[in-house]
Amino acid sequence: MHFLQRKLGTIILVLASFTGTFAQEIDGKKLLSHLEYLSSDALEGRKPLSKGSDMAQKYLLKELTALNLVEPLYPDFIQKFSFEDRRTKKMLVDAANIVAFIPGKSSKKVIVVTAHYDHVGIGRPNAAGDSIYNGTDDNASGTAALLVLAEYFSKNRPQHGMLFAALDAEEMGLQGAKALVNDFPYPLAQILLNVNMDMLSRSEAKEVFVSGTSYYPQFKTILEKIPSETSSVLRFGHDIPGTGAEDWTRSSDHGAFFENKVPHLYFGVEDHVDYHQPSDSFAGIHPAFYEATVRLILKSLLALDAALLEKP
Repeated sequence: MHFLQRKLGTIILVLASFTGTFAQEIDGKKLLSHLEYLSSDALEGRKPLSKGSDMAQKYLLKELTALNLVEPLYPDFIQKFSFEDRRTKKMLVDAANIVAFIPGKSSKKVIVVTAHYDHVGIGRPNAAGDSIYNGTDDNASGTAALLVLAEYFSKNRPQHGMLFAALDAEEMGLQGAKALVNDFPYPLAQILLNVNMDMLSRSEAKEVFVSGTSYYPQFKTILEKIPSETSSVLRFGHDIPGTGAEDWTRSSDHGAFFENKVPHLYFGVEDHVDYHQPSDSFAGIHPAFYEATVRLILKSLLALDAALLEKP
């Protein structure tokens, strides 16, 4: 954008001033508490339309509706939708996205922050006899991050509107994201950016990737200025067309936005041995890495919110 370069110096100073206080802005204990509950055996893997999914929805509603400034854009903060099960060809009804909105101070444009809260439920037991696919990293981690980020911006109102959407049925074909895009409460042209989070809580290499900047290099210019974290390094990549599974452009809910020409950034880690296994449990996370990663995403949102603000 024509105003971007003029703002970068200011953004760097702002981010530098925030660096010392980020530990207080993200409540690590609350983040881990959200993650532990959402991936507990009691929720039985959060398969769409299951008892565990209903428990997750109630928890998300309780946490989000307790925040300051939050407004509903759908009845009671719930966007109901139906879709066809690709395996059984049956119509599944009353899947639910949980959506909360914080109005911007200066702009009607919207940054959409997403994370899917569903997983695959109960399946084939592993060698240890565990049949509950808890989906701690995939994607209770993104969902718990969404809750603490929404809490931060409910106390520190952003320049742009921020819509926080916990999406259902990602594991069944990005169905919640498709429903949100197809029934968005504003014209899609009003969306400045989708920031999607999927798998954030573990990395032996202490690396979280942001995918999407090969399509939208203006965002890379902003994110390259983000102060680093000791326990988590922000990497760019996994977004080069023609690289097969290495291209994450359609690998999670941001794919539905991409298909509708809405810019996106996707934060996530590379696959690990527990991906889509019952062993993707709370015991396997890397807490220091996870907290640092969520701080990086908060820094990124603050920088994007500042840099993309248009002058009157």
